Amino acid sequence: MAYAVIRTGGKQYKVSEGDTLDVEKLDVEPGGKTQFDEVLLVASDGGVQIGAPVLKGASVTADVVDQVKADKVVAFKYRKRKGYHRTIGHRQKMTRVKITGIRG
Repeated sequence: MAYAVIRTGGKQYKVSEGDTLDVEKLDVEPGGKTQFDEVLLVASDGGVQIGAPVLKGASVTADVVDQVKADKVVAFKYRKRKGYHRTIGHRQKMTRVKITGIRG
């Protein structure tokens, strides 16, 4: 089974064809296509290719399924004996993509 390691949004993901994953928000409409050019590693039946730091000419293509929000992250600030407490939170915007091809 072929897989690749890509970098997007400051994070690294191990992906194979058919995988669905949430990445940092991309400026692509749902139903569109995107391509990840920062491929760090490609493994297939022929062996493993490792980039230094990225592989030249390698890419991973994906279909954009949806624009979603991640689960809420809550930050609770508290100072003991001072009567201070604050609760703040946010939901990160994410893009759900389905991997359609690995070229390397």
